[in-house]
Amino acid sequence: MGYIHSIETFGTVDGPGIRFVVFLQGCPLRCLYCHNPDSWKKNAGTEMTVDEILNQYERNIDFYKNGGLTATGGEPLFQLDFLTKLFVEAKKRGIHTCLDTSAGCFDENNLEKYDLLLENTDLVLLDIKHSDSKEHQKLTGIPSNKPIEFLKLLDSKNIQVIIRHVLVPTITQDKDHFEKLGEILSPFDNIYGVDVLPYHNMGESKYEQLNIPYPLKGLRNANITEARNARNLIVNSYLKHRLKRRTVEKKLS
Repeated sequence: MGYIHSIETFGTVDGPGIRFVVFLQGCPLRCLYCHNPDSWKKNAGTEMTVDEILNQYERNIDFYKNGGLTATGGEPLFQLDFLTKLFVEAKKRGIHTCLDTSAGCFDENNLEKYDLLLENTDLVLLDIKHSDSKEHQKLTGIPSNKPIEFLKLLDSKNIQVIIRHVLVPTITQDKDHFEKLGEILSPFDNIYGVDVLPYHNMGESKYEQLNIPYPLKGLRNANITEARNARNLIVNSYLKHRLKRRTVEKKLS
């Protein structure tokens, strides 16, 4: 049994095509801009089996021919065993699998636990919250090493990754930060895209319902133009540092 926060049957922003999006319950991060605080608590939500989820997927299977199944959260790696069973069974049924994660609970000391999961994972949407570890800690409650270590593992297994980053005014909206993020990503060969998402405060009402103070109350929303500009800076930095690495490698060869 897995603990499910919710299911979106016609998702269009969590991987390619139209997707069946499973939001798993539980998350170790406490991101200041999180819009699903009701997904934090572990062992909560609706209990479901793998078969119950995939049978629901197959009710609308014709819509997912160019899409598939995405596991998100919360933090899906928080329920690693259940997530693995879900993806193994999905691949048996020929379903494209996508993992949307911030890797906040990734354990690099137990890599063997991830082998079966990643053997059955087609695509990863990896959320990098901040380029600076201290700022990452302030923003999420954990340092930034876990997502980078997870990215290294994905690269070693040639699993396609799309990087996701949330543009938060006054917190992640900084040219030096974008430059550094591109540099951090530059060693990896498995990055197939970068998405920068503008911060919005639509989750504020959930905090009020849960009687939790909203950490960013009063902060303005970011806009699409700002997000596009940030993405361009990150991608340009990524390409620039990739070129530098190749030039050095050529000189040393």
